[in-house]
Amino acid sequence: MQANVKALLFIALILLLWHLVSSTGFFNGTLFPGPLKVLDATINLFESGQLVTDILTSTWRMFFGLLIGASVGVFLGLLMGRVLFLEETVAPFFHILRAFPPVAIIPLLIVWFGIGDIAKIVSIAFAVFFPVWISALVGAKAIQEDFLRTAKVFSKSATQTFSKVVIPATIPFLVSGIRIGIGMAFIMVFVSELAGASSGLGYLIAYAQIVYRIDNMLAGLIILGLLAALTDFLFVKLSQRAFPWVKEYG
Repeated sequence: MQANVKALLFIALILLLWHLVSSTGFFNGTLFPGPLKVLDATINLFESGQLVTDILTSTWRMFFGLLIGASVGVFLGLLMGRVLFLEETVAPFFHILRAFPPVAIIPLLIVWFGIGDIAKIVSIAFAVFFPVWISALVGAKAIQEDFLRTAKVFSKSATQTFSKVVIPATIPFLVSGIRIGIGMAFIMVFVSELAGASSGLGYLIAYAQIVYRIDNMLAGLIILGLLAALTDFLFVKLSQRAFPWVKEYG
């Protein structure tokens, strides 16, 4: 509770400094609007219905990309972490792909899939996959062999061992990987909507830049940041409820 109060006080201090600096007249008010002007722009965007539409569009693109990337990352990471042959043959190729900047594949995806939602969702899934995959891989390899030997003593099948031992033991790693993936998902939904989009928060911000509405740009960026923070907060709360044995969530 005390930490939350400190965080709110820090945010209030930032807003106050922003207001004071923008009120001095030293900066062009169009280029550096104050928080009250940005708040007014946010209200106008809400009232027009545009902001709600863009939020919903970006959110569902982010959600499906995150779901696909995280699901595939968890499955392949756990599998490679327990099957040495797959790790030795497939993992090196994934490590090469992991070095690619996710943003760099967007032009290629646009050529393949067009400027619709598929290209955006695939780019998000690509970015999310690697932090989740590497976390799952490391978590699966870190399982104490005593746990696995105990499962064999009790005649557990490979499927039972995987579901009852491997997955629970790697939950802390998976939670960390998915939290990183959430951040990547919001970065990619923004970047993918900058090019070849007609809706979404990225499009809203890009269009605001074209028409020189810096207040709308800042409104879109702040909303995007708040959505990312809210998504991470909800994921942590759900994880704490579902996996109470995980002690650290950051």
